[in-house]
Amino acid sequence: MISLRYHVVSVAAVFLALAVGVVLGSTAISGRLLSGLTDDNGALGREVASLQEQRNALDARVADADRFAGSVGPLAVKGQLADRTVVLVTAADARPEDRDALAELLRAAGATVTGELQLTEAFADPDKADQLLGMVARLQPAGTRLPAGSDPGTRAGGLLGSVLLIGKDTNQPQATEDEIAAALGGLSSAGFVKPGQGLRPAQLAVVLTGGRVDGESAGDRAAVVARFATQLDRSGAGAVLAGGQGSAEGTGPVGVVRADTAATSVLSTVDTLDLAAGRVVTVLALREQLEGKAGRYGAAGNAEAPAPGASG
Repeated sequence: MISLRYHVVSVAAVFLALAVGVVLGSTAISGRLLSGLTDDNGALGREVASLQEQRNALDARVADADRFAGSVGPLAVKGQLADRTVVLVTAADARPEDRDALAELLRAAGATVTGELQLTEAFADPDKADQLLGMVARLQPAGTRLPAGSDPGTRAGGLLGSVLLIGKDTNQPQATEDEIAAALGGLSSAGFVKPGQGLRPAQLAVVLTGGRVDGESAGDRAAVVARFATQLDRSGAGAVLAGGQGSAEGTGPVGVVRADTAATSVLSTVDTLDLAAGRVVTVLALREQLEGKAGRYGAAGNAEAPAPGASG
């Protein structure tokens, strides 16, 4: 007769055998799994190394192309702006090296750079918009009218346009020396601008900005610079807004302009200012402005062509 103890021992033996089988089986599976993962990891590592090598090669080619563009740039723009005057306006995030390289290229094109006006962080600060609007209203030169737009970028563009640019039709300053000094001095004292020494009005303007604007109220700050540049264009013979990588995105000043068909119909934009070729394009776009034309140039998806006269 089979006792209860026999049943218990038999059942225990079955479960023990199952447990041992599971352990042995899982150990074998784990070994195969780990071996497979190791192989996959090795393959991924080789793929990453290959991609990194390709990227380094592309970076080297871009650097070589940029050096070439820098060397031939003066020849490409020679005479394009002969006997023209240009004023530089730099946003707070504009790179000094881009400004210096562009100024040198403008001179190679035959232009005279009449000076630089730096816009400070406060200029595009939404919290200081009312203060800027009040200053603009008080400093507007006699005989000139503020634009219809009520935003600080447009209004400041109207004021500084009359101060920084000579009349398109008259080819004469739009404000007296005293009015220019008062406007620049007032905005400077309030912390909105920093005028360069010897700054004087010019026929054309280039507004230089950085890339994408980040942080709180990024879109609003980018819009101030975009609308300022647009109004500056309307105040003289022409203007170009040029920025680096990221400037054509939604929170970049170039991107804000390109999203506005009314702005793009008058203001030219360039999104490759951080490249030697982009600075050549900026000079050529400025020349195109003298002919009453405007375009969106660069490498971003919302550009129409890499340069004036080139197909997209």
